[in-house]
Amino acid sequence: MENITYGEAKETDIPCLVSLLSILFNIEKDFNPDLTKQKNGLELLLNNTVATIQVARNSNGTVIGMVTAQLVISTAQGSASAWIEDMVVDSLYRGHGVGKQLLLKALEWAKISGATRAQLLVDMTNTDAIGYYEHLKWESTQLQARRVFL
Repeated sequence: MENITYGEAKETDIPCLVSLLSILFNIEKDFNPDLTKQKNGLELLLNNTVATIQVARNSNGTVIGMVTAQLVISTAQGSASAWIEDMVVDSLYRGHGVGKQLLLKALEWAKISGATRAQLLVDMTNTDAIGYYEHLKWESTQLQARRVFL
């Protein structure tokens, strides 16, 4: 496997990040790819002091994986908690530890930022993702996600 590097995303990475999100949103049943919305969301994350976009780059510097993390306040924890989202790795690079390293980078950022817990949502029909997070020892909870559009 070629040399993969990890770090924070830059504004110039947005086109690659939008492409990765399109892969993810074509898998997830609750979301549809919308390039304008994804670009806007990524710009908001990049300009947010309590959020990060961690990326993996191949030896050419091309972004081949990403994950986002955002802080929220948890009254249960009495501290910050991190929401982990948008975890996706280009199919050519899966199975080589890229996703695991991205998650570790996001968790490292969260811990440094004061979070004492991290959580993520998994599409209930994405059995590959469910198995992946189980393999990485992420615990399932009794909570169920709900939403309303504003």
